[in-house]
Amino acid sequence: MRVRYLERASALPAAVWNRFFPEQYPFTRHEFLCALETHDCVTPESGWTPCHIAISDGADICGVAPLYSKGHSYGEFVFDFSWAEASRRLGQAYYPKLLTAIPFTPCAGPRLGATDATTRALLAQALIGSAREGGLSSFHALFLEDDDLAALTQAGAVERNDVQFHWYNPGYADFTAFLATFTSEKRKKILRERRRIAETGLRFEIRPGNELDEAAWARVYALYANTYAERAQRPYLTRNFFLDYGRRQDTPVRLILAYEGQTIVAVAITLRGGDTLYGRHWGAADTYHSLHFETCYYQGIEYCIREGLQHFDAGAQGEHKLARGFTAQKTRSAHWLSDPRLHDAVSHAMDRERDYVEMRGALLDEHSPYKRAISETASDG
Repeated sequence: MRVRYLERASALPAAVWNRFFPEQYPFTRHEFLCALETHDCVTPESGWTPCHIAISDGADICGVAPLYSKGHSYGEFVFDFSWAEASRRLGQAYYPKLLTAIPFTPCAGPRLGATDATTRALLAQALIGSAREGGLSSFHALFLEDDDLAALTQAGAVERNDVQFHWYNPGYADFTAFLATFTSEKRKKILRERRRIAETGLRFEIRPGNELDEAAWARVYALYANTYAERAQRPYLTRNFFLDYGRRQDTPVRLILAYEGQTIVAVAITLRGGDTLYGRHWGAADTYHSLHFETCYYQGIEYCIREGLQHFDAGAQGEHKLARGFTAQKTRSAHWLSDPRLHDAVSHAMDRERDYVEMRGALLDEHSPYKRAISETASDG
């Protein structure tokens, strides 16, 4: 089995890379990863250096995975800053580290592109072996599906869990039918939030990214960038990334736009893949009561119901989503650390953390806005 490292995803033809990843999950597709690279979203200067891995048996590539050398831990959404500090105290440099993840995208999905279980296991071994043989501190794989997690833990990685909040559609006829599953108190709260937005006179449209001209996209990008400016941060994604990837004829980008008159005053940037809507970024020009909830959650839920989508992944964190019909879902990541002392300490800590995540999930379910029978069904989703 031969291992090859790729400085860019474009080092492989799209047809070769994409045959390892499903079309309904946009983030591991060749088009998305190449757009990040082409438009300077992932660069050594930004702390994300692509070094994607491909393994081959003879002449044919039989497995690939996105891989980055990371100079920091930002943009990952699985936090390991305390591990970096512990490594420093042990006299070991933590950065650079190796990371299999989708930059700035905390959405669970396929990470190890393999033709079969045997190849997936070899790919997992090659990824951890890359960190070991390169003398690096660690390897990490984030927001994993079960098969990838199993391969990586079998290869020596430690499982880590956390909680996100997702919405599931059992077949609601409309938003009113969705709210009918809530307790009376929680339903009234949602109606009150939506009424406040209606009273502002704002109107909403949901449009594919390729329907916006460059001027409208410039406005969308300004709103997106403003979210980072408010935190004194540089935006993760560049304007040219959106002008290219967001305007392609077959783009999965769907924009939830709030208008005051003819002016866009807020946007939620989402991607549609298969039966899922992925909420990714948002921005607003001004402060309106409940505008975030309407733009990022309620409009997305209505879109899913209208389009027959089964799942709305609205992004990381946010217990406030629970009261708005999202249910707690466990996320999974895998971590290998080269220093045995640190690896053992992290392993023991993750044992305790996994127990805590299980208890937290059960507690969150008790605070669901759904009537009890609906809550149990949603949790099973």
